[in-house]
Amino acid sequence: MMRIGIVGLGMAVQPHMLAIRDLETAGRVRLAGGYAPSVSRREAFAAKWDAPVFGTLDALIAESDVLLVLTPPGAHLPVAEAAAAAGKHLIVEKPLEITAARAEALVEVAARAGVTLGVVFQHRFRPGALRLRQAIAGGELGALLSCSASIRWWRDAAYFAQAGRGTKARDGGGVLLTQAIHTLDLLLHLAGPVAQLAGFARTSPLRAIDTEDIVGAALRFASGAIGVLDATTVAEPGFPERIEIAGTGGSAALVAERLELHVQGKPPEVLDRGMAGGGGADPMAFDHGPHRAMITEVLDAIEQGRAPSNAGATGLAVQRVIEAVLESARSGEFVSIAGQTSQPSPQPMSGTE
Repeated sequence: MMRIGIVGLGMAVQPHMLAIRDLETAGRVRLAGGYAPSVSRREAFAAKWDAPVFGTLDALIAESDVLLVLTPPGAHLPVAEAAAAAGKHLIVEKPLEITAARAEALVEVAARAGVTLGVVFQHRFRPGALRLRQAIAGGELGALLSCSASIRWWRDAAYFAQAGRGTKARDGGGVLLTQAIHTLDLLLHLAGPVAQLAGFARTSPLRAIDTEDIVGAALRFASGAIGVLDATTVAEPGFPERIEIAGTGGSAALVAERLELHVQGKPPEVLDRGMAGGGGADPMAFDHGPHRAMITEVLDAIEQGRAPSNAGATGLAVQRVIEAVLESARSGEFVSIAGQTSQPSPQPMSGTE
């Protein structure tokens, strides 16, 4: 039974702990304990979960086989370096790091140490997402033509009251890197890589932050499909995120955890897990089942000596797209993802902020 330790005991710990408790009951893991630099967070974690805590990161690493990293993104790389040097496997919360370059360095750290690295993109493990990926891979929708994502969420003043929330120094980015990244990653997971894009981004006057909270982008996928990305946290009261895909053989709409699949010549297929999975207003409004499935996948991969389906390297594509969108918004030019090189847009772009 593998021992799992948690680094970072903030808001993100809740679904992970619920998943770990399930896995403990199933005999898959044992919680080694938790660590955070804050004494008050350690005490709160110990009291809520009746769990051991450690006064140093090194002490937790020594008692763990797998380290679950839930710290702010900019701390992921040094924590991963310490764990990998001790031969410990890693599960790292999204984003892997605050920049694509640091994320690539983290992936390389794990590879050099020969440890398994999984990234927390649990939306890939939702039943509707699994069924849609199966349908696309099996050719049920034919060749993809149109692939888009909309994340129209709301975050209130209390959310941004936490010190540093929404700043580059703490979070590394705004709505793209912090909120929309799950849905954008899932879009790429389903539709494949983006080849070229044009983006716009701005910061609303609603909160005192230095990152973007309104983004729009036009996407051209490597497959030839075209789509749009619409992401914001200013859409009060907040709505479930959605992915829409259309191909030569049918179409699908995935709204939070509700899938509508329309394949030509077949009756519509609906897989409805409800709207609770949407993070439109409450960032914690989701079931922990996908977290449990995600952690299980990493544990299975470790035991079987293979890469997990959510291997760290698979989390690099979404960070490259995010940086390309923001680069396009700054430059007013189309950006090709391969090599992150800018190209003059076919038509002038104006109004970029």
